[in-house]
Amino acid sequence: MLQSMALGTAVSVAVALFAATATVAPADAFAATAKSQQAAKKKATASSSAKKSVKSASANAEAPRAKSARKRATLAANVRGHHGAVRRVAFQPRQPSVGQAFGLHDTPDALALRSSVAYVVDQNTGEPLFDKNSHAVVPIASITKLMTAMVVLDSKLPLTDQIEVTDEDRDYEKGTGSRLSVGSVLSREDMLHIALMASENRAAASMSRYYPGGRPAFIAAMNAKAKTLGMTDTHFENSTGLSSQNVSSARDLVKMVNAAYQYPMIRKFSTDRSYEVYTGKRNLAYNSTNALIRGNNTWDIGLQKTGFINEAGECLVMQATIHNRPMVIVLLDSYGKYSRFADAARLRNWLDNGGGERLTAANAPNGGT
Repeated sequence: MLQSMALGTAVSVAVALFAATATVAPADAFAATAKSQQAAKKKATASSSAKKSVKSASANAEAPRAKSARKRATLAANVRGHHGAVRRVAFQPRQPSVGQAFGLHDTPDALALRSSVAYVVDQNTGEPLFDKNSHAVVPIASITKLMTAMVVLDSKLPLTDQIEVTDEDRDYEKGTGSRLSVGSVLSREDMLHIALMASENRAAASMSRYYPGGRPAFIAAMNAKAKTLGMTDTHFENSTGLSSQNVSSARDLVKMVNAAYQYPMIRKFSTDRSYEVYTGKRNLAYNSTNALIRGNNTWDIGLQKTGFINEAGECLVMQATIHNRPMVIVLLDSYGKYSRFADAARLRNWLDNGGGERLTAANAPNGGT
């Protein structure tokens, strides 16, 4: 337990440093990159001059091959009679998550999960059954929207109120898109529905803007609610989860899932498979972001929420009944598009095979923390 708490503290500090670096370093990094590019360009120019004589000497020998290459390039660019320029796209590997950056993925566990944080708790007793890095404080992405939903419902604002999407609701931080175009108008209830079921970011953003006191008051209410629930590892910066500074621990998220489970509307909306809304311009059909909801399976899920940003990895929280035993499952920082769902299946199989005895990362065959 001391090892686990130490790891959680270390990761919490690391996440804070990671977030601080993310907000301060880009300008310096960009300037350094620009200088290095200029130096590289000068070096390339000098090298090019030195190589001109060599190139000219071999030009005649390479002429047939160059002609053939130009012909192939022309054919590739000449699609349906239209000439196009050859574009070079630099490959950039995906930014590592906070868990990857600080070694959480190196923690072994008996089930070989792809998630760096995993926590399974008996909902009735609060007994932890599976524990992997549950103290670690990491970004939680759109898991945030469970808190957003609770704050909206706690406000007692009419669910029939019409809410309009404006430029203020666009994502200028990550640059993500949305099917809700600016000018779309939906009821608060419909906004809540697609925010929970389909993780619609502009729906969550617009609801926070329509809160009494505006968006700052909404974020303050989110953090106040977290404090009331005893979520001491948790902090929110926005209502969507697109900020990497929306952070929490698996232990805190169990508290949030248990609280959200007390709202029948959150249970219903988050577990719907599909839903259609009218935006004032057109009908939009939305589907659940959870493959375990969409698929033909035997899961008994009472509440769920998915999430993803690069810093958080793939995330999933659920309330599910397994062998007539209600469980809360938290999976954070999973690597791979479907790995969080596969990890949920691994945990369920483990429980199906009698894995009711508490299992922590320290019990893993290769040790751990």
